[in-house]
Amino acid sequence: MLKKPTKRAAPRPAPAAWRRPLGLLALLLVLVLLLGYGRYRRQINRYARRAYATFTLGHLTGREKTPLLAGYSVHGIDVSAYQGRIDWPLVASHRVRFAFIKATEGVTLRDARFSANWRAARKAGVYCGAYHYFQPNYDGTQQANLFARTVPLAAGDLPPVLDVEAPQFHDVAVMRRNVATWLRLVERHYGVRPILYSNYSFYKRYLAGHFDEYPLWLAHYEVDSPQLPREKWIIWQHSDEAYVPGIRGTVDFNVFQGNFENLLALRIPASKPARRPE
Repeated sequence: MLKKPTKRAAPRPAPAAWRRPLGLLALLLVLVLLLGYGRYRRQINRYARRAYATFTLGHLTGREKTPLLAGYSVHGIDVSAYQGRIDWPLVASHRVRFAFIKATEGVTLRDARFSANWRAARKAGVYCGAYHYFQPNYDGTQQANLFARTVPLAAGDLPPVLDVEAPQFHDVAVMRRNVATWLRLVERHYGVRPILYSNYSFYKRYLAGHFDEYPLWLAHYEVDSPQLPREKWIIWQHSDEAYVPGIRGTVDFNVFQGNFENLLALRIPASKPARRPE
């Protein structure tokens, strides 16, 4: 009897030549991503949180709350029309002691909600100041005049603020001259030295050493403390993605370096009548 031929298993095809380098490339990519995350995790987490906040904005109630920063007793916010309608009594009930409210920008723009925010915040017992967003390619005198015509600062209010952070300018020397003009004219008008606001990188690159006689309000995020000596700044904006009950959406969160009595001492005194910028 003839034996049937034994069936042999078909030989396995050899691995494709491209699989090994592809695997090595994938492994290298994972390592690069892990190293990048290890180095830039704070920035990456920040962008992720902001994206999430944007995605969930429609579901916010205005009652969300970010914990107060430990180690400081005086907390405050700064707002503009971007925050929409604000429940200031509710804001004040959550230990917000001061607020800086956007008033003007450049040579023509007045914030649409400045007057409403100004009246309501003061009525709620929040100590208020106003700020001007500086446009570096416009004349400093015109910007000072716009602010002075718009903001009714009086005794008991916090000093005016110049927000200098826009990087689109042609000449740093011209920018500094216009900043100096605004500060000088506004100080003359209100009888109190203005506060200079900027973020850490802009300040270090363009402003440090030029306006040291003015109190500094420093924005510096994703750090445990500002990377400037404590004697250099009086207010630290530690977050621009905080939640405060009474505001639907994110808001800038700040701490004042000092106690509440120090904050009160910063206010415009009664003996300083306002003068018109020239």
